[in-house]
Amino acid sequence: MKNIELIFVPVPATGHFVSAVEFSKRLIHRDDRIRITILHMSWFPNASVDAYIESLAASQPDGIQVIGLPHVDVPIHPTKSIESSIPAFVQSYIPPVRDIISMKSISDETRVAGLVLDFFCSSMIDIGTDFDLPSYIFFPSNASLLSLMLYTPDRHSLKSSEFETSDPDHLIPGFVNPVPTCVLPSPLFSTDGGYTAYLKTAERFKDAKGIIVNTVEPIEPYTLNYLSNGQNPPVYPVGPVIDFNGLSYSDDKVMKWLDDQPQSSVVFLCFGSMGSFKAPQVKEIALGLERSECRFLWSLRVPPPHNDASEMLPQGFLERVQGRGIICSWAPQLKVLAHKAIGGFISHCGWNSIIESLWFGVPIATWPLYAEQQLNAFMMAKEFGLAVEMRLDYRKDSDEVVMADEIEKAVGKVMDGESEVRKKVKEMAEKTRKCIMEGGSSFNSIGRLIQDMVGNN
Repeated sequence: MKNIELIFVPVPATGHFVSAVEFSKRLIHRDDRIRITILHMSWFPNASVDAYIESLAASQPDGIQVIGLPHVDVPIHPTKSIESSIPAFVQSYIPPVRDIISMKSISDETRVAGLVLDFFCSSMIDIGTDFDLPSYIFFPSNASLLSLMLYTPDRHSLKSSEFETSDPDHLIPGFVNPVPTCVLPSPLFSTDGGYTAYLKTAERFKDAKGIIVNTVEPIEPYTLNYLSNGQNPPVYPVGPVIDFNGLSYSDDKVMKWLDDQPQSSVVFLCFGSMGSFKAPQVKEIALGLERSECRFLWSLRVPPPHNDASEMLPQGFLERVQGRGIICSWAPQLKVLAHKAIGGFISHCGWNSIIESLWFGVPIATWPLYAEQQLNAFMMAKEFGLAVEMRLDYRKDSDEVVMADEIEKAVGKVMDGESEVRKKVKEMAEKTRKCIMEGGSSFNSIGRLIQDMVGNN
């Protein structure tokens, strides 16, 4: 029997691309007949994706080939959301993706079994149809966001307009609690094309052969049970998909400093690759940390026009906290969360950060900034009880400043060694790890997915 080839098409955003590659590795590990071709679409410069691809090429993982597609220039309008430009970007890559699949489909070495498309690339399902290939949606976020996206076309059929900030709470299938309008992703309110793009993306999900979700059954049992009601394509929870290469990061001053701290004594502040704040907010964070009297590690990204983090901090702050805290421009997040000294995490609630923190049993205080992070914060704090609620509806593009006393209180809560949240997170860490072991729910789900893919040949 020929080897089976799957063609992955992720969008060139770090969380999406890395998750797709790591899931590819897991498929190959489970079935050595599988070969993966990953098509790299290039948009605006992304140093972290480029570095990841270079490291991938250097490691030469068996069974994975990355093909770089020609760069296309789809400008982002300065007054519009990036979501409004994504459909044009994906559309521009349909011809080269089609050419690659045409070439692969006549190979004597492998049999193409299907396409695995990032959810932003759902319009490419038509390519699979043209070649009589099944298309699977790869959803690097959680089942709750998937439920929201599946709900959006149904809502639109009744109310064909964008969401409004004045809307009452939403009764969304798959959620235990009513969902406040203030935690919905920004594109849903967008009149610049973002809502239309979101809607059209979600409308195509029903045409997929299956939807692969980076979640685990113990975290979202209610949502996954709803999604398995037969009204949607089969959903395969395969998480947590984590890039464990981050644990091999070589020691630096950050890790050496952590080595000298007591167990569970340090709060870690990190807000993702786009998580920078203006000077007034940076000052309040600093004052809140100082007043908390807690040890801290703060990954502080400096936005232009500033060149040095120290010029954004309160006068004398670094001297007053010397020895108790450390500020860095970047930290190896996975290795930091794995360190025994870390007791809490103030996070932007990106899904990858959430599943990493749950894997290592580190409780989160929620401070969402953009994308679907407000919804993630709501889920973690309200739906699952797995996070300390600091803010649920904060948005990066607002002028709101979270004050020092609120930050101080959040630090105290997330570092409380006897809290119920900490206990639940530790329990969830054990359950999450069991999911990917033989016989676990994600292990079994991947087995069903492979059987479905192989069964098409």
